[in-house]
Amino acid sequence: MVLAGNKKAYFDYFIEDKFEAGIELVGSEVKSAKAGKVSIKESFIRIINGEVFIMGMSIVPWSFGSVYNPEERRVRKLLLHKKEIRKLHEKVTQKGYTIVPLDIHLSKGYVKVSIALARGKKTYDKRESIAKRDAQRDIQRMTKIR
Repeated sequence: MVLAGNKKAYFDYFIEDKFEAGIELVGSEVKSAKAGKVSIKESFIRIINGEVFIMGMSIVPWSFGSVYNPEERRVRKLLLHKKEIRKLHEKVTQKGYTIVPLDIHLSKGYVKVSIALARGKKTYDKRESIAKRDAQRDIQRMTKIR
């Protein structure tokens, strides 16, 4: 079950490799995330000292929580295997590669984030994507009419 998505990631980047990572959440953040009060639109991922962090992710504080609710936009650690982190770090050091969050979903009751190793698109690539999408839409309309 997808809780939040990042459609812009597919438009702005060529997705090369996908990973699923756990998120280190505190207290009532889990309840709030499961309720769908989470956003990853402005979020990005950094590797710092061999650990992966997601920054800019927003989880609205749980309304029934105590006064000790964590901050809405705090930095959260992502849980990945060392081998995966090493692979990501090697690629990110190359020019043009970045790590982007794709969506937040539930997997066996746990809140997980899908991240991708991505390469940025140029403006002409984006125009090409728009043209392909429009052509596909026109084809579907024509088949629906007939």
